[in-house]
Amino acid sequence: MSHLSPRNFGCRLTEVVLQGLRTLYLENEVVRVGILVDKGTDIFEFLHKPTDTDFLFRSPSGIRNPATFIPTRPSSGGNFLDYWPGGWPEMFPNAGYVCTYKGAELGTHGDVSLLPWEWRVVDDDPEEVVIALEVRCYRLPLRLEKWLTLRRGSGVLAITERATNESGETIDFSWGHHPTFGGIFLGPACVVDVPPCRVLTAEWDVDQTSRLANGVNATWPVVPGRDGRLIDLSQAAPPETGAHDLAFLHELPEGWYAITNAERGAGFGMRWDTRVFRWLWFWQNWRGMSGWPSFRQWYTCALEPASSYPPTLTDAIARGTQLTLAPGQSLETDLLAVAYSGAERVTRITPDGQVLRRGA
Repeated sequence: MSHLSPRNFGCRLTEVVLQGLRTLYLENEVVRVGILVDKGTDIFEFLHKPTDTDFLFRSPSGIRNPATFIPTRPSSGGNFLDYWPGGWPEMFPNAGYVCTYKGAELGTHGDVSLLPWEWRVVDDDPEEVVIALEVRCYRLPLRLEKWLTLRRGSGVLAITERATNESGETIDFSWGHHPTFGGIFLGPACVVDVPPCRVLTAEWDVDQTSRLANGVNATWPVVPGRDGRLIDLSQAAPPETGAHDLAFLHELPEGWYAITNAERGAGFGMRWDTRVFRWLWFWQNWRGMSGWPSFRQWYTCALEPASSYPPTLTDAIARGTQLTLAPGQSLETDLLAVAYSGAERVTRITPDGQVLRRGA
C-alpha cells in the first residue's frame, strides 16, 4: 500500500520508505507523528510544530531494518536493543527483561516492537485521520490491534488498543509503552508532574552509577540516594550527573503524567487507563549507563505506562501483577499522547487530553 493524502492542510497522512521500512506520518497544524510500520509501529518522531520541538530521543545507531541489518551474533536478551532507534516502542507480550514462559523464550520487551505490522486507512479527511494496525506475536498466541486518531487543530494523538488471546489456553502477559525523551527537548529545565503517588526504587543493582537506594518505597517525588542525600525525581538531572537509575511509580489515583521544558515552553503528556497500566516505570539515563549499548553516551529518560511489576513477565506472575486472557478473550484500552505549549507546571491531564496548569 502507498498512501498520500490529497491535500497539504488540515489532517493528513503520508506513507514513505525509510531504511527500507514502510513509514507513516500523521500530521496537522500542531504535530507531526512518525511511525515505523515495518518495525513495531515505533513512534520515532513526535514533533510539536509551534515550538519546533521533537520530544523523543534518537539513538546514535539510528533506524535499523530488521530485514537487512544482521547482528554479529544472537543476544541472550533478545534483539530489542540492536534495533532500537530511540523514540517510543511498545512492550508486548513481555514488558521487561528476558524470561521463559510456557516454554516460549521471550526477549527484552517482547517481540511486537521488532515485527512488521499490517495497516489500513479508516478515515482520511481534513478534520480527522484514523489508521488501524495489527500484528500477531511470534512466541505467544496473542494478536494486538491498534487505532491511531489525529484531529484537526489538536495536539492529542488518541490510541485505542485491543489484545486478543487466539489460543485454547489461558495466557499471561505484560504490556507497556516506552516513550523515551531526549534531543533538543530534554534538559535540566524539564520537570515531571504526576498525580500524588508512591515510588518504588529498583530492588536490584541497576548500574554502578545508580544514585538511588535500592528497594525504597517513598512518597513521590523525593527518594533517598545511596549516599544518604535526598533526590527529587521530578527534576531532570543535567548530563554531567553521569547516573543510571530506575524507579516505579504506583498507587496512582489517575493515569497521567506531563514532562515540561520551561525554557522551550513545550511539553509532552500522556493519559491512560490504570485498570490496564497500573504502574509508571521511570527510566533515567543521565549519561550514566555504563557499557553496551549506551557506553555513557545517552542522555535520555523514559516515562512508561506499564501493566506490571517487576519488569519481567515471570517475576510479575510470581507477584500476581500480570495481565491474563482466557481463550478467545480480548482486552481493550485507550491512551492519549499530548503535545502542548507553555512553561507552567501541570496539575492534571483530563480524559479528553486537556492540560490543566497551576494557577489556572
